[in-house]
Amino acid sequence: MHRESIFLVGPMGAGKSTVGKLLADKLHYDFVDSDHEIEARTGVTIPMIFDIEGEAGFREREIAMIDELTQRNDVVLATGGGVVEREANRQHLRSRGFVVYLQSSVESLIQRTRHDRNRPLLQTDNPEQVLKDLMERREPWYLEMADLVIQTQQVPVHRVVKQIYDRLQQEQII
Repeated sequence: MHRESIFLVGPMGAGKSTVGKLLADKLHYDFVDSDHEIEARTGVTIPMIFDIEGEAGFREREIAMIDELTQRNDVVLATGGGVVEREANRQHLRSRGFVVYLQSSVESLIQRTRHDRNRPLLQTDNPEQVLKDLMERREPWYLEMADLVIQTQQVPVHRVVKQIYDRLQQEQII
């Protein structure tokens, strides 16, 4: 029996990969992280892709990857924070599964990402301002796409997973 796939969207540091792995285990779905898939296919890191091809080159790779991954059945997909930047991605995510927006405050995101060197957009003198600017631009898209919005700041990950699971049962998606 085919069950609807679950797509996690939200800013970098919101917990998409952590929540996604646990949710996939609970649902007996496959877990896929779109950024990790891009790295596996290219053989280089996301920061290296940004260095060589720029953000535009990375976004083109991301569009192809999201198109492919959203066609899979019974998957929990953790997307990159900027996936909403492209209309094609928003369309694929909205039309092919149940979209969960993991929402978090900029302050919380700063705490979670401050030591992470694998986030090219934050390799700047003012990562806090970058996060604020990104959230201002992307949040309307996250909200527009979301079938469910879950707060992740100061909420234990197991509780976030339970909230999503309970809603999926309530909506008869699983």
